[in-house]
Amino acid sequence: MARDSDAQVENRHVEAFLEMLAAERGAALKTRQAYASDLADFATHCAPLSLFEARGEEVRSYLAELSRAGLAARTAARRLSCLRQFYRFLMLESVREDDPTERQQAPRITSSLPRPLDEDEIRLLLEIGTRGHENERRDIVSRAALELLYTTGLRISELLALPATCVLVRGPMLLVRGKGGRERLVPLSQSAREAADQLVHFDRDLCSPWLFPGRNPQKHLTRQGFDKILLACALKAGLDPDRVSPHVLRHSFASHLLAHGADLRALQMLLGHADIATTQIYTQVMSERLQQAVAMHHPLAQKAVPPIDAD
Repeated sequence: MARDSDAQVENRHVEAFLEMLAAERGAALKTRQAYASDLADFATHCAPLSLFEARGEEVRSYLAELSRAGLAARTAARRLSCLRQFYRFLMLESVREDDPTERQQAPRITSSLPRPLDEDEIRLLLEIGTRGHENERRDIVSRAALELLYTTGLRISELLALPATCVLVRGPMLLVRGKGGRERLVPLSQSAREAADQLVHFDRDLCSPWLFPGRNPQKHLTRQGFDKILLACALKAGLDPDRVSPHVLRHSFASHLLAHGADLRALQMLLGHADIATTQIYTQVMSERLQQAVAMHHPLAQKAVPPIDAD
């Protein structure tokens, strides 16, 4: 009976943790379901120890088991992130006095981020790629979309879901609803605000609730519709269309900010990442580029250049 009682207490704490994710962090249902599954999998690995009794040894052996099973490093890193958040929650709740994940390093993730556009390519895209389309409205839509994507780092889903009223609030910030319904404020440049304003006034007769209306004004522009616009912009700017996507523009936003001295915490807030580990991928990519720059341009590049540790 004691074990059943312990299991019930454990389940209550897991449920409280998942409720905290929803209430305080706006975690989506799918995210909470994934975390519940991760905790259940770790609990099975720890048996006969409970989640409360797990030590650093169990965490290390669990990650080693995931690696032997061929689980992707990114998935293993997500599971470790789940465990870290859970045990820190237990510490805050005074259920545990220590965090068994504290000394465990996350699996090294090979970056899958695309190569960003450089600043000159962005300039071409904005200044040339947004002009000379089949009609004036397409020029205005292209300009507003690309200005917003590059100057705010929005996800494409966040951009297309912007209400037409978003530019009515006069101020330097834009309110964005991101993953899991989480809201954040991002700085809005004057040029992006002017481009969005121009689009809203041009589309006034459509009476659409969306900043980027679709063919049916009561629905926003689809991702497929936006891809056609972006393709036309890339071609007009003389850029390889395969290198231009909404994700590339978001990645370019982040990379250029880091290159100009932005700190990682600020970048995490701007991108809307729940876990800073996601943002740290950008530092890894930056380090790889620095290494390549030394190899290509340093006068002693013929000699072995030690790799830069992304950590």
